Formats: sequence, structure tokens, C-alpha cells
Amino acid sequence: MRHNILTIDGPSGVGKGTVARVMAQKLGWSLLDSGAIYRAFALAVDARGVDIGDVDALEAIAQTLDLTFKTEEGSELVSVFLDGREVSKTLRTEQTGEMASKIAAIGVVRGALLKRQQDFAQNTPGLVADGRDMGTVVFVEAPFKVFLTASSEERAQRRLKQLQAQGTTGIISKILADVVARDERDSSRKTRH
Repeated sequence: MRHNILTIDGPSGVGKGTVARVMAQKLGWSLLDSGAIYRAFALAVDARGVDIGDVDALEAIAQTLDLTFKTEEGSELVSVFLDGREVSKTLRTEQTGEMASKIAAIGVVRGALLKRQQDFAQNTPGLVADGRDMGTVVFVEAPFKVFLTASSEERAQRRLKQLQAQGTTGIISKILADVVARDERDSSRKTRH
């Protein structure tokens, strides 16, 4: 296990990505956004027309996923490329997030993507890893671990503001219900090590 790993864990919408981007920039370390990996995986599954019940097909996609993260010099923004195509904006849609959350509950997918996430720590001066289980599953021996939390209501408000900033509308009661449902899925999913 590499020594320069900072994990930032917490539930959906708590601000992990914001904190992780700032910390990676300040430390000069690489950034791993595990949510982006699962969202990109969801896009790949959707683009290939694969049913999420087809575990063998999901595992094959996970093992061959062509995923690249690029950061602009001096910028906190990370661009995500799937199969050579820039997909950063598409990753952040509600539909993609919902599908990613469902797919992340599938043990064989989590197992296949676990090694891919751990590989991000190789050949870097350090890594800031953002996700739901970075410090408890992916980088268990990481020396620096942070867990962020906020109420479901606060996280729903944050999401509504994000949607509004993107020029999209949302209904707070629906967003809150989605946050609660995602928390339930995330807390009850099984992980294969």
C-alpha cells in the first residue's frame, strides 16, 4: 500500500468531490473520483444496451472499461473520457447517478472495479480518493482518512442548488426522496473483496 493516500468518504451529496479537488490541488496529488468511475461504468452499460441483470456482461465491461481522467494545469476541474469521448457533463445527470447507484450494489461489479480503483494509486506522488468506501474498502491502509457527513435535507438542498446552477429545475421533495433511497441502497449493498 502506498503511503501518500488521503481518502474522503461520506454519503452522496455531502461535498466529497469539492473537498477532494481542493485537497488534491493543494497537495499536488492525483485525484480519484470513484463516483465518476461508477457513473462512467453506468454510461458504458447503457451505451452497450446491457441489462443490469446480466452479471457476466457487466463484469466484462468493468474489466475492459476505457476510462481516462484529465486535469487542466492550474484547474480544479477534472475531465472524464469514456472510450475516448469526453463525458464529464453526462456523468452528473440524475439518470446516470441513479443507474450508477443501482449498479454499485452489484457485488461482481464492485469487485471488478475495486482493482481498477486501487491501480490509480500507482505511479503518483500521492492520491486523494473520494467515494463512499475509499477508506473502509478500497484503501483500507491509507494513513489519512476523512469522513464527511450532512443531513439528508442539507444534501437535497445542495443537489437542488447544483441543478439550478446547471439551468435545470428540481422538486425538493423528489430530490430528498432520491437521497434517502440512495442512502438506503448504499448502506445495504454487499461488497466482494
